[in-house]
Amino acid sequence: MFDFHIKDATVIDGSGAEPFVADVAIKDGRVAAIGDIPGDAARTIHAADLVVAPGFIDIHSHTDSILFIDGRAESKITQGVTTELCGNCGFSAAPCLDELSCAELESWRRKNGIEEDWQGLGEMLSAMERRPIAINFATLVGHANLRSGSVGLAEREASPSEIDRMRSDLRDAMEQGAFGLSSGLIYPPSCYANLIELAGLASVVAQFGGFYSTHMRDEGDHLVEAVEEAISVGRQSGVGVQISHHKACGRANWGRVKTTLAMVDECRAAGMDISVDQYPYIASATSLSAMLPQWAYDGGDAALLERIRDRRCELLEFLSNNGRGECNEDEWKNVLISSVGSEDNRKCEGMSIEDIASQRGSRPEEVVLDLLAEERLAVSMVHFSLCEEDVETVMRSSFAMVGSDASARSVSGRLSRGKPHPRAYGTFSRILGRYVRERGVIGLETAIQKMTSLPARKMGLTDRGLLRAGNWADIVIFDPNEISDAATYENPHQISRGIKFVFVNGKLAVESGVLTGEMVGKVLRFSKATK
Repeated sequence: MFDFHIKDATVIDGSGAEPFVADVAIKDGRVAAIGDIPGDAARTIHAADLVVAPGFIDIHSHTDSILFIDGRAESKITQGVTTELCGNCGFSAAPCLDELSCAELESWRRKNGIEEDWQGLGEMLSAMERRPIAINFATLVGHANLRSGSVGLAEREASPSEIDRMRSDLRDAMEQGAFGLSSGLIYPPSCYANLIELAGLASVVAQFGGFYSTHMRDEGDHLVEAVEEAISVGRQSGVGVQISHHKACGRANWGRVKTTLAMVDECRAAGMDISVDQYPYIASATSLSAMLPQWAYDGGDAALLERIRDRRCELLEFLSNNGRGECNEDEWKNVLISSVGSEDNRKCEGMSIEDIASQRGSRPEEVVLDLLAEERLAVSMVHFSLCEEDVETVMRSSFAMVGSDASARSVSGRLSRGKPHPRAYGTFSRILGRYVRERGVIGLETAIQKMTSLPARKMGLTDRGLLRAGNWADIVIFDPNEISDAATYENPHQISRGIKFVFVNGKLAVESGVLTGEMVGKVLRFSKATK
């Protein structure tokens, strides 16, 4: 007696192999059999004309501690995601190694009514294990967490003893279950790290068999140099490298991904473990404060707010002269405010900087600084700075995976606020609908491979990412003629279309695009033995 018998499905197993028609049986959380399967089941699902595939793995997610607020991960699981890798771009929910980080965690816990407390990464994972969550959760350890605990927030090089302390803290996090290290080299304090520091830390990860994921130092004018730095970290440390959300920002840089992808390809041909991930949109999203120069961050948020007040003229000049924001007088219409912290500025959500400036009678550069000051830096933006051709070029690369670069959201409740980037709801379904079915950029089995076995292999997951007997039954069933993203920039809180069923660890978590209430996700801990 099986728990579920999925009959007459088109099976795409995640390996990149051709589809085939077969039955899939589930029992006790695992894939029990694939083929022509006799026997009874508690429930039979007739899946003729539907695709059955492994559950999708979001290799670049920012859900992190949000699962303590809402464990349903609605925006992710309804597009077929069954596993998320969090702790990206240099920031992770743990460890908290300095007084400021612990204070920020305490403030967040009070604000959200979270009883659990932690410092170490293992403590955070154990706390999450005691919570019902809808999807499987894994995490990297953030470089910013390590550096703030050793060096602080100052703009300076780490001393040898400070690097040693970071290496020790990183080793602890790896032993407690981290899958590797992430860096966010445009954000403080990670942006103050040099190659010696990064390679020294990455060598610890290499000893465990984990990998290094990097939001590179530049994705615009110095894109090639940033890729060279990521490669150097891998070469000097022996660690596997994952280049996050690979793209070229700014019209002057469009097309340069052909050069950087060739660089990666050359390294792979020489035996290096290096790959990239992407989201299928021409807009990026991050904090509005990322538009400011690195020197402004020195000392942390309080110091940045002082500089916004006291060195306003310098910052206005930087923004006016096409600084890191890559905006000029004609491009501020391409920067949208996606969220703010206060009700006073709620009306700005969904508006462009240009429109807000017109409404306020200010210059766009002044709006940037004013909003940051008014909201005490709690402002997020969406920035249209990419091109469609580059998105498709990266997608065609055999070593490119899929990552949403987004946290889980919900169509109702606390996680439905603001106007987040639609990638939170539509990344995976958009690729299968727009880029596979409509535009034919890649084939369906290739797209599924990029969402399943490729990230599983990168993470070292041996029992997920492939539809095989004995593997955990993380499964998505979708209509290839219907699947598509519904989320837009104007109305992002919309569930994807065409996802019929999603199983997590053998339980039916989504039916006809609706959550069933099953919350059987697992906390995954990296467990490969130290080399």
